[in-house]
Amino acid sequence: MTTTAPTIEIPGYRAGTWNIDPTHSEVGFSIRHIMISKVKGKFERFNATFITAENPLDSSVTASAEVASVTTNEPNRDAHLRTGDFFEAETYPTIDFVSTGVRVEKGDFKVDGDLTIRGITKPVTFDFEFGGFGGDPYGNYKGGATAKTVINREDFGLQYNAALETGGVLLGDQVTITLELQAALEQ
Repeated sequence: MTTTAPTIEIPGYRAGTWNIDPTHSEVGFSIRHIMISKVKGKFERFNATFITAENPLDSSVTASAEVASVTTNEPNRDAHLRTGDFFEAETYPTIDFVSTGVRVEKGDFKVDGDLTIRGITKPVTFDFEFGGFGGDPYGNYKGGATAKTVINREDFGLQYNAALETGGVLLGDQVTITLELQAALEQ
């Protein structure tokens, strides 16, 4: 990922390898339910590595979430999400993301990459907002960010739905993925 763009200045930014801090991060999603509200969920087990370059636009990320760790705080729904109707966790145990580029568009950071769900890989773009950088009480240097994208679940083979007696369907097609990230710089 080499770019000819000028180096972007970000206060506190350091080049290096950063590992996700899962106790201070969250991989979440939301989807419209019965056309009137949204249901939220998250993956409890995940990992990510960020390689930050001298020029932030040359940086990269790889990430993975363990499908079996999905939770919506409703055990029956969570079990259903692990089946072939949805994620098919036994056959496709992880959801993976590999970045293909970082860019700035209208002053906002965008992270492009390939998202793989159920063995289907599609390009996606995350809106990426730096939260800042700083040291923790244990001598670690950390960075924080929020990343968000919207996907069409059917593009990834998540076709299950049910018609409602009142009209409409049980689930919307659009899924918002929101990542609250904190990572530590390797020492």
